[in-house]
Amino acid sequence: MGCDRNCGLIAGAVIGAVLAVFGGILMPVGDLLIEKTIKKEVVLEEGTIAFKNWVKTGTEVYRQFWIFDVQNPEEVMMNSSNIKVEQKGPYTYRVRYLAKENVTQDPEDNTVSFLQPNGAIFEPSLSVGTENDNFTVLNLAVAAAAHVYQNAFVQVVLNSLIKKSKSSMFQTRSLKELLWGYKDPFLSLVPYPSVTTTVGLFYPYNNTADGVYKVFNGKGNISKVAIIDTYKGKRSIYAVFESEINLKGIPVYRFVLPSKAFASPLQNPDNHCFCTEKIISKNCTSYGVLDISKCKDGRPVYISLPHFLHASPDVSEPIDGLNPNEEEHRTYLDIEPITGFTLQFAKRLQVNLLVKPSKKIEALKRLKRNYIVPIIWLNETGTIGNEKANMFRSKVTGKINLLGLIEMILLSVGVVMFVAFMISYCACRSKTIK
Repeated sequence: MGCDRNCGLIAGAVIGAVLAVFGGILMPVGDLLIEKTIKKEVVLEEGTIAFKNWVKTGTEVYRQFWIFDVQNPEEVMMNSSNIKVEQKGPYTYRVRYLAKENVTQDPEDNTVSFLQPNGAIFEPSLSVGTENDNFTVLNLAVAAAAHVYQNAFVQVVLNSLIKKSKSSMFQTRSLKELLWGYKDPFLSLVPYPSVTTTVGLFYPYNNTADGVYKVFNGKGNISKVAIIDTYKGKRSIYAVFESEINLKGIPVYRFVLPSKAFASPLQNPDNHCFCTEKIISKNCTSYGVLDISKCKDGRPVYISLPHFLHASPDVSEPIDGLNPNEEEHRTYLDIEPITGFTLQFAKRLQVNLLVKPSKKIEALKRLKRNYIVPIIWLNETGTIGNEKANMFRSKVTGKINLLGLIEMILLSVGVVMFVAFMISYCACRSKTIK
């Protein structure tokens, strides 16, 4: 009888030990099996779930615009005063709803390249007004012409055309005109067929394509899936890890665009190609703005974070009405660490134009300093929808959580059984010996 009892206790301890070992083994093996299954489906190649959802995203992406409405145009032109601006917006468009085109795989470096067709649909319910709302903004053509054509004789000719067209340093334009294009009265008088007479911050846009983008397809390194390698043949900007957060029940890693991305070449040598104006940049010591005129046919376009966030004081000093805010104006990506999918993002950017004094152009001759004038800032956002979040949790997060629960139950029950039966066995042995 004593032997049977002891044998039973030993058997129970052995079963507990087996369960504990099995639970321990299941941790790495189970994680590996699920991870392998998931990784197979998140690679961007024909036939995977990820590829189908990537080519034409089901997530709605919106682009919001805020316009910097100039409050004192006459005062600036006459006295070279600080420019007073008032932010107006948001005006919202739905974008990136068209399927990617010219999708081409490159097996040598595990990348896929594509073009993103452009399209924008105005969303009145998400906007403070209509596309016909008017704003006072810098005259894009006048400011750019003085910069692009610096020859004194040419500027005299341009001045006569500016006066004839009744153009000035500032103009009043509707949202639709400012974003998507308008026929400029000054440029329409320029007697050269090669001069484009239509001006707009995003002109042309509809029926065009953005790219070529080249992104990693995830083969060999799933953590890089969908991360941009190059854009139009050039290296893309980067983000750095900030924190781990919970997005609709899904653990994600938040990556942010660091201030270093807009730093001066002295702080970030990678930005040396954006310092083309030694005077404007104070011998390349100013920071917070990037000169992209080389990408804009010489037009003096500068990009920055909204409200000159992280910019040097000399950049924002001539502009009144700015209120930079880290939470509202920074760029971030929320990435699910197992699949590498971006489940939420906010891309924020400001478009600015340089305007300088010009002795030959009357509209600019009273200026006594240079201005980097903010025109608009935009916020392009996308968040995984509730339906897709539920699907993601059930197919990815749910399986991992369930496996983790089973692992812990097996391990816990096994350890408890082993300890309990061994204690009982030892107690029985002790009584037997007595």
